[in-house]
Amino acid sequence: MSAATPNNALYRIDKFAVPTASLGEFAALVGRTHEILQRQEGFVRDLVLEQISGPGEFNIVTLVEWADERSYQAAAEAIARFHEEIGFDRRATVNRLGVRADLGLYRENSNT
Repeated sequence: MSAATPNNALYRIDKFAVPTASLGEFAALVGRTHEILQRQEGFVRDLVLEQISGPGEFNIVTLVEWADERSYQAAAEAIARFHEEIGFDRRATVNRLGVRADLGLYRENSNT
């Protein structure tokens, strides 16, 4: 990308420490969520990564790239509606599964 071309992409990167006993159920939930995200306008790509080595505490990392902040906000609203429709309580589920999360939005560093 040239310096004159702004990058409006927004990245949602979520890191999860998931107990081994909860991995199957957690992976299924992430899969359902990403199926919905992939159908949203402005979706660019996603990755779901599982740690295979190293000292880090987070064993699942997800990355979703959005074309811009508007697309991200619309997708977040779509996920909230879906959770409401099915009666899904994210906080209660994460607590029940013993998952710890580090969630964040990122932009490309323009200084590099």
